[in-house]
Amino acid sequence: MALPIFAILASAGKAVAPYLPTILSATGTAASVLGQVQAGKAQEIALKEQAKQEELAAQSQELARRQELNRALAANVAALSTAGISGEGTPASLALESAKQAGLSEMTIDLSERLRRSALERQAKSNAADLGAAGSLLGGAVKALQLLPK
Repeated sequence: MALPIFAILASAGKAVAPYLPTILSATGTAASVLGQVQAGKAQEIALKEQAKQEELAAQSQELARRQELNRALAANVAALSTAGISGEGTPASLALESAKQAGLSEMTIDLSERLRRSALERQAKSNAADLGAAGSLLGGAVKALQLLPK
């Protein structure tokens, strides 16, 4: 009874043998595509995490800059008041202009940091890994077709 089963397996093996290089090529291509897709997803996650970390760092730096500006403005006010100069006129105008310049600088830095985070997020959404996987899949399909017996 076991003999017919071996005969069936042997005939199946003979039928599949000509296609073995094609099957192996297709399997290798599938593994390559899967690896590229997984690598692309890992890169996307890493870039999104980097963007989040940069956002937190930017918020921390902004807070530090504002604290420094507040200290400088408070020191100016204290220096003016101890010198007996009132908060009106030219010294006040200078302090106001200084605060305006600091605000403009703050906005420029904030814009630069937002642009950098946006670039990271766009890079994370980039489908370069997906295109590489598709290219591998097509290349593997061509190779598998070339290996088919004629």
